[in-house]
Amino acid sequence: MTYKNTLAFAQQLDQADTLAPFRDRFFIPKRDGRSLIYLCGNSLGLQPKAARQALNHELDTWQNLGVDGWFEQADEQQREGAGRPWLNYHESCKQALADIVGATYDEVCPMNALTVNIHLLLASFYRPTATKYKILTIKGDFPSDQYALETHVKHRGFSPADAIIEIAPQPDSGLIHTTDIQRAIAEHADELAVIWLSGLNYYTGQVYNMAALAGTAQQHCIPIGLDLAHAIGNVPLRLHDWGVDFATWCSYKYLNSGPGGISGVFVHQKHHEQKLPRLAGWWGYREAERFQMTPGFVPAAGADGWQISTPPIPALALHRAALAITAKAGLPAMRQKSEHLTGFLAYLIAQHDAIQLLTPDDVNQRGCQLSLLVRQRGKALFDHLIQDGIIGDWREPNCIRLAPTPLYNTFEEVWHVGQSLRRFFSRVG
Repeated sequence: MTYKNTLAFAQQLDQADTLAPFRDRFFIPKRDGRSLIYLCGNSLGLQPKAARQALNHELDTWQNLGVDGWFEQADEQQREGAGRPWLNYHESCKQALADIVGATYDEVCPMNALTVNIHLLLASFYRPTATKYKILTIKGDFPSDQYALETHVKHRGFSPADAIIEIAPQPDSGLIHTTDIQRAIAEHADELAVIWLSGLNYYTGQVYNMAALAGTAQQHCIPIGLDLAHAIGNVPLRLHDWGVDFATWCSYKYLNSGPGGISGVFVHQKHHEQKLPRLAGWWGYREAERFQMTPGFVPAAGADGWQISTPPIPALALHRAALAITAKAGLPAMRQKSEHLTGFLAYLIAQHDAIQLLTPDDVNQRGCQLSLLVRQRGKALFDHLIQDGIIGDWREPNCIRLAPTPLYNTFEEVWHVGQSLRRFFSRVG
């Protein structure tokens, strides 16, 4: 697309946008009665208008049925076609999740929180031996991932300094090439027990070539796991076809399931019949026999067997309502609009030499988020954007992250960001 820095051009794109009606499905934050330009979906997605009704349905069930809500629906819910018994409520989210991550129904399960799931999955897939005990990961990945890896390495009696191999970004670009990771996998193949990395880097916004990395891992018979917190609902995923062994994510960013919203896991079908070690809990027991309360853990089929505890029904209700929006919009249409939104923003940013765009130019290596390095007066620029009603986020020491998302952001909003940048640099020189 050839971009133009005019309001008329932005409005023309909005008029042709088939996803434009989805903006009305969300509450847009306001200040002094004016809608803010919310470009922070990479941190917390906006509230769907359907969220309150979804939550109220389950509160009504709790009010009217009490414990029987696990097995029955309230009469008014049956009439309205809303809700379902809590016992298998998580199943209502599985198909949408499977479609979003490119998986089969039995390979996914909504459960727990992201870091909890990292620990549960590593307990199954990090199986070190005396010679193959190391973990390959990305240097500077999200801190929670780093802490989880350190914990598991120490728990198995190894030193993180020795057992964790970190691939550093290129000093000139701050990015990591696919070939750098592939080369490291091949070099350390004889000592690697598992590979763990984010599919999309939270700081740079770089999308890694997950398909190529999974293929390299398979060539060397090394299990590979992915943190998809910034990738799910953002970029195309084909976890099953790529042969990714396991993955987890959060749902409160691009999936808009609410602050601290429920996480989810993917475990590839090829592992379902294996007797993998796991940290077991009652809710992961085979459902048909769960209430027999017998000793000896028998896992539920597929990814459901990694569940631990009773699921939080309010969180699942919010998740289900939000997933319905993504399912209705469709990832192909969302991705197409995202590429144009982000491309327009990148075009406007490129007009200012004081800003270095850390996120790659290649659309296949980025999603909604653009990371702006502003080495001079970066915090002043961020504060200026906030004053102009533009909500992004600041990452020390000099990074502003802006993420126009296809479900609720517009091209006109992106144009106004460009105007705000122009005003700032016109003033400061």
